[in-house]
Amino acid sequence: MRGFAAESRERILTRRSFLAASAIAGMGLALYSNEIARHEFEVTERTFRLRRLPPQFDGFRIVQISDIHLEEYAEEFYLREVVRRVNALKGDLVLVTGDFVSRGPLTESTSMSAAARCAALLSRLSCPERYGVLGNHDAIVGSRIVRDHMENNGLPLLVNECVRIARGGAHILLAGLDNASEGHPNLSMAVPKSPDAPVILMVHEPDYANNVVTHERGRMVDLIVCGHTHGGQVRVPGIRPLALPPLGRIYTEGHYLLGRTQLYVNRGIGTVGLPFRWNCPPEITVATLREATR
Repeated sequence: MRGFAAESRERILTRRSFLAASAIAGMGLALYSNEIARHEFEVTERTFRLRRLPPQFDGFRIVQISDIHLEEYAEEFYLREVVRRVNALKGDLVLVTGDFVSRGPLTESTSMSAAARCAALLSRLSCPERYGVLGNHDAIVGSRIVRDHMENNGLPLLVNECVRIARGGAHILLAGLDNASEGHPNLSMAVPKSPDAPVILMVHEPDYANNVVTHERGRMVDLIVCGHTHGGQVRVPGIRPLALPPLGRIYTEGHYLLGRTQLYVNRGIGTVGLPFRWNCPPEITVATLREATR
């Protein structure tokens, strides 16, 4: 018959073994989330049917990336790989929806240096038509600084502006808003009063879409593309993400219908706060435009 002391030692060893195994599993998960999952980006294919889309744009492909956050914690080698993959997709238009850099854990000089290096890496995008907007981190680092770096490297940023994207004698309209958190978005400047073609609007923060669709100009917008949320970075199945930023807590990722306006939220490329992703891979979106059937 086993003694009480022997049984107690066995229970202690079992408890210690369980705790040790749990610690090892936790370290393994952290290592996977840091070194592997946050670099394993996913290419998401989506089709968007737009009213009044000219036949020349049927099948037009837009490649979207967002939230690079170079240096916190996205590395240059990682962004080079993202650019390589974007180029391989051969989109007709590339959109970058803000937060090229970070401000918070990084020093001001590091953030400014990262903006220059990010712009230089994005200059390798081969698509001749590419545009972006400012994110909240970009505005904190310095909107003018980030904008100058991007535009000097061939990536115009739309700040309450609209441009025509032409193809075969027809066109669509691409608009971009100033950052909604730190800037001064102005829909009356960005969206024409009587647009003569479908309007695609870039704005960094997805929850600002509620402001868009209640504005008289915003009701002219067919598709809004955003980033900002990172999809929550860490997602436990069946549970809403716990870490979401202001203006990113209603629309967290993916496709939404807001009346006649569609919204798409890209999960971003980089990470903030902690260098972890789990069950929420970084995303490159390929949006194919089709004419709405009704």
